[in-house]
Amino acid sequence: MKIKISGVGSYIPELKVANADFGQHTFLNEDGSPFGYPNEVVIGKFKGITGIEQRRYANPDQCSSDLAVLASEKAIANAGIDPETIDYIIFAHNFGDVKAGTIQSDIIPSLATRVKHKLQIKNPKCVAYDILFGCPGWVEGVLQANAFILSGMAKRCLVIGAETLSRVVDDHDRDSMIYSDGAGATIIEASEDEAGMLSYESATFAIDEAGYLFFGKSYNPDLDPDIKYIKMFGRKIYEFALSNVPAAMKSCLDKSGVSIDEVKKILIHQANEKMDEAIIHRFYKLYGKTPPKDIMPMSIHDLGNSSVATVPTLYDLILQGKLENHEINKGDIVIFASVGAGMNVNAFVYRY
Repeated sequence: MKIKISGVGSYIPELKVANADFGQHTFLNEDGSPFGYPNEVVIGKFKGITGIEQRRYANPDQCSSDLAVLASEKAIANAGIDPETIDYIIFAHNFGDVKAGTIQSDIIPSLATRVKHKLQIKNPKCVAYDILFGCPGWVEGVLQANAFILSGMAKRCLVIGAETLSRVVDDHDRDSMIYSDGAGATIIEASEDEAGMLSYESATFAIDEAGYLFFGKSYNPDLDPDIKYIKMFGRKIYEFALSNVPAAMKSCLDKSGVSIDEVKKILIHQANEKMDEAIIHRFYKLYGKTPPKDIMPMSIHDLGNSSVATVPTLYDLILQGKLENHEINKGDIVIFASVGAGMNVNAFVYRY
């Protein structure tokens, strides 16, 4: 027995924010000093590295749990199941519900509990909890669902990744342009046929790497230093990802018994276009090969980096036929992979 994704859904917020919308921002260096060039140059360099042209932000009346409910409703409908038969709701996020215009994270009750409440699931044996695992949170949630199902503790799980990173960015940090909002949800259950998860890999690197992503003060020295925002050491993350993600993917694929030539798609966390491309090239280089055309779908250009939501959203878009030149057919081998705060790396090989 193994597990399969029997239903998938996503919610992409309506509000589009283009790169040009950052033209009037006052971007500063870490020490609070101004850049020596205009915002047009900052934005141009940003697009060249990340590939991001626009991103999506949640409406002011929406929080992460609201986006999660909308994605979950689609996943439940796609799976054609009764939500009362769900044994676990596993909700991956990073900052809880942060209401627009506020600076406080709200995680009581848990976001998973809020989703269960809003879905009106009455069964008390449907256990709802949150996980904090950085951007790889949804993938890790799937791995936890796998453990529950294979151990006999559950038959069906709802795994969600949702985030509103637009609420925790420092407007004076150019990295703020990376982040976006969104939600992806999946129904996970046992599979008795050929489809399903074939192997997985997961790891946390926490000696030198633990603080590569962190909560820090604004780059504007005039603002309250006790108000914190999402921050990162971009170059260190890039180097870490290139050193560790391809190796994790190779270990995962080797354990599956599947040849690299059988892989049809690699759905990787939409963090940074150049970084993702470099990861894929290094992964194939480990096998003495070059990546096939269209092996790696990308949504970051239009949706930005919505952290835990990027991978399930990407999967949903492909299955809906909304990404040009990309499709997944029965029997296809797909690798799901992610990297993020922790620093955490994970992946799983999946036969559709």
